[in-house]
Amino acid sequence: MKSHSYHFILKGKAEYKDLVPVFPDILKTILAENDHFQNDEDEESREMFIELNMFDLEQNRKPEGYNRKGKYRLIFPIGAMEFYLISLVAKPNDVKRVGDRIADILSTTNIKFETSRGDDEID
Repeated sequence: MKSHSYHFILKGKAEYKDLVPVFPDILKTILAENDHFQNDEDEESREMFIELNMFDLEQNRKPEGYNRKGKYRLIFPIGAMEFYLISLVAKPNDVKRVGDRIADILSTTNIKFETSRGDDEID
């Protein structure tokens, strides 16, 4: 099985708390693409999920991200100032499209970052 990913490597003195202003928009992008928590009756669950991630970011800790069953996952690896979007089912162009949207959101901050894309074979 092949996975496709879009990486965001935070540069310089970037810290997790620097993501606070834009993280809700990043996470809402992933949730919308996965069609998760999109109904009015899901609003409370969506907001709680965002708040749990925001609490970690505000404390300058690695957030949970979004690693649930869905088309896209948002992963924050341990020990690296980066995060990435990964999919086992989306086409490479779709991963790039969503990754570019997240890059546009991230570009509204003073955070310096680089992006890279990956295609890996998974057993």
